[in-house]
Amino acid sequence: MKKISLRWRMTLMSLIIVIITCVSMKIAICSSGTAQITELGDYVLDFTAGYSEEKVSDTSEYIRQFEEQFTEELAMVRSHFCMYNWLITGTVIIISGLVVFFVSRRSLEPLKRFSGQLGEIRMENIADMRIKEDNVAEFALLSRSLNDMLDRISHAFEAQHQFTANAAHELRTPLSLMQSQMDLYVEENQDVSEKTAETIAMIREQTERLSDMVRILLDMSELQTVPCSDTISLGPMIEEVIADLSSMAEKENITLEQSGESADIKGSDILIYRVFFNLVENAIKYNKKGGKVSVETSLHAGKVHIYISDTGYGIPDEFRNNIFQPFFRIDKSQNRSLGGVGLGLSLVWEIINLHGGKVEVMESSERGTVILLEFSSI
Repeated sequence: MKKISLRWRMTLMSLIIVIITCVSMKIAICSSGTAQITELGDYVLDFTAGYSEEKVSDTSEYIRQFEEQFTEELAMVRSHFCMYNWLITGTVIIISGLVVFFVSRRSLEPLKRFSGQLGEIRMENIADMRIKEDNVAEFALLSRSLNDMLDRISHAFEAQHQFTANAAHELRTPLSLMQSQMDLYVEENQDVSEKTAETIAMIREQTERLSDMVRILLDMSELQTVPCSDTISLGPMIEEVIADLSSMAEKENITLEQSGESADIKGSDILIYRVFFNLVENAIKYNKKGGKVSVETSLHAGKVHIYISDTGYGIPDEFRNNIFQPFFRIDKSQNRSLGGVGLGLSLVWEIINLHGGKVEVMESSERGTVILLEFSSI
């Protein structure tokens, strides 16, 4: 059976409601008018009956009294009629509004289903998610257009990921060769000039940065292929991260702390470790001398919240929504001196998104920054 278009649904709904409203008002007003006229007729009959039974000496006086009382009765009937009409109109309007509300919900059900399908589209399921086209005429055409657009976006993302992976693979070999050749040259030429030594150190530093960038790009391109079915105990994992970064923290005289409840999540053990490692390492790098980095875990209504806080210099408000973008750096000169390439937090966001979690800057000021991670607990 062919589905009725949304235009015809709304037209028929409006027409039916108008007809019902008009008929209801006509019946109600006619009933009210008939009742008032009947009441007025009964008054006239009662008055004339009194005239017939009583001996009236002065007919003109009786007629005058009749006119006065009839005028008063007519005014009262008119007042009652107007009042009843307003009550009827108000009642019909309220009932019609309720009918429109409930009927429109039914008529707009296809729009609600269509909106719900759009809300299910995510970055991670864009390759498989498609809008159902068995809808009303207006939405069927829109669904086909959206599905075509999703196909193009999916192919574009796939091409982008493939290009990134290919480029990273192609760059990794010559970079490794360059690093090994530089190391060999340094070993064989210990007595180079100071200027040459500075140049070699700069080349080695930039080569290492490029190698880190290529490694992270490869990790990002291969995220979708990593299974996320491990049961992860966050407490031991955070302890391991803190232990692995303790030597780095000691060099900067920074204290690492862990606290909170024990919690388990489902995901990739390797990737979640990378998330905590990157965030804690970042908190150490951009902290103040003698500062502190703390990791606190808590449970809230089936969700695991992890707060990673530091005593650094904070993140300006205008940059809070940008720090998880690829290659974004607040202070490029500082990042360069610390070896950052602007991809660590972007990788964190990709991994959290893959696990259906959330990461955000909860608060930040000159006293430090708090990063919030949220996962579903098991």
